[in-house]
Amino acid sequence: MKSRTRYAVFAVVSIALGVGALAAYFSADSRAKEKQVVKAPAASPVAVIAAVQQTVPVRLQAIGNVEAYSTVAVKSRVDGQIVEVPFREGQEVKKGEVIFRIDPRGFEASLRQAEAQALRDVASRDQAANQERRYQELLDKNFVSKDAYAQYRTNAATAEATSKASQAALENARLNLDYTIIRSPIDGYVGRALLQAGNMVKANDTIALVVINQVKPVYVSFAIPEQQLPTVRELVRRSPLAVEVAAPGTDKPLAAGRIAFLDNAVDQTTGTIKVRAVFDNGDVALWPGQFVTVRVKLYDQENAILIPSRALQTGPSGQFVYVVKPDMTAEVRNVVVARTEGDVTVLAEGGVAKGEQVVVRGALRLAPGVKVNIVDSAAAS
Repeated sequence: MKSRTRYAVFAVVSIALGVGALAAYFSADSRAKEKQVVKAPAASPVAVIAAVQQTVPVRLQAIGNVEAYSTVAVKSRVDGQIVEVPFREGQEVKKGEVIFRIDPRGFEASLRQAEAQALRDVASRDQAANQERRYQELLDKNFVSKDAYAQYRTNAATAEATSKASQAALENARLNLDYTIIRSPIDGYVGRALLQAGNMVKANDTIALVVINQVKPVYVSFAIPEQQLPTVRELVRRSPLAVEVAAPGTDKPLAAGRIAFLDNAVDQTTGTIKVRAVFDNGDVALWPGQFVTVRVKLYDQENAILIPSRALQTGPSGQFVYVVKPDMTAEVRNVVVARTEGDVTVLAEGGVAKGEQVVVRGALRLAPGVKVNIVDSAAAS
């Protein structure tokens, strides 16, 4: 009986030891498999562009406003009724082209009356001159007194003056008749006709008949910082300074011109000075009142470092970029922006060197030292 008991106890202990050994074996095997499953973090995919070094122009950029080269408010020089408006509102007109006609009949009658008056006074002048010559001959022969001759000489002078006055009145009547045809004083574009056919007009009335803007050439006015004034004045003194304009939000140039005028004083409230540039505007790409982006090329900057503007990031210490090192890890580089022109940023000295690859896509997943996988690369341009 005791031997059976000892055998049973031994069997139980053996089974327990076997179960423990199996549990330890499976537990160790499971930990080994878990260690095999854990891998290094995957590299972050990024797109990069290599920084380039080249000569780039240094420009001033501002918002400008297009202004007409000249503006004329057309008014009548005589009183009358408008009988014809032979232009379409907004059309281009040439200098000397008829734009209004005023009823000429009253002025034609006045002209005929002035002509008749002039003819009468010329005849009287000639008659007085003949009498003066005859009495001069008689005076030379002592047939008449000097007082009698003086009267005829006075009559001749008076007739001469009257004749000249009649000629002046005749010229005035002709001018008034000419003024019934109103012509464009400049080449330009007409606006809205403020008075139509059938309306009465007065000479030099406060209301203009129409406004004409000359747009070939055209002006663009803008302001530059006073710090740039010495540079601009020196460049203008040497040669005409080129100006380029584009529509706001685009880089495609609309027209090219030159600086024509610098204001004679700096605006103390803004610290800027007004500048006016002139453009030939042969294709009428610029229109009065239009807002444009103005770029003035000052000089060329050599060996400038260029990177894409979309590579710039902003942090607590300012702007920075991610640079991919040769070991394919990301590195943070603080940069100082000299200026931005469209999609390209020009850096000040330091920060990024020529040929280094800056991250332009995928930067949100990066941190210093993170492994990267380049999926797209190019050169900045």
